[in-house]
Amino acid sequence: MVIANYKNGKDVLPPNLLKELQQYIHGELIYIPKKNKQRVGWGELSGTRKLITRRNEEIFGLYSEGRSVEYLQQAYHLSEDSIRKVIVKMRMELKQSANLQ
Repeated sequence: MVIANYKNGKDVLPPNLLKELQQYIHGELIYIPKKNKQRVGWGELSGTRKLITRRNEEIFGLYSEGRSVEYLQQAYHLSEDSIRKVIVKMRMELKQSANLQ
């Protein structure tokens, strides 16, 4: 488990709330989720989502130019199934965007 932003309860909680929490948790770690309205999608903060989207666009572009699935597997270190999923997904997105216009 990775703890991204560990904070000591003494530093961030009012004393009465800290005392109340200590009745339930004694020196253990607890995760407090964000409010629903404040949640961001997977990979949005780290930029991973953008990187994967860009990679998938590259894969689809190369495939569209005639590169083989085997070539793409080796170039991107992905399984055949993963490459095919990217191609199908990108085709669907392209089709949907064409239908919207």
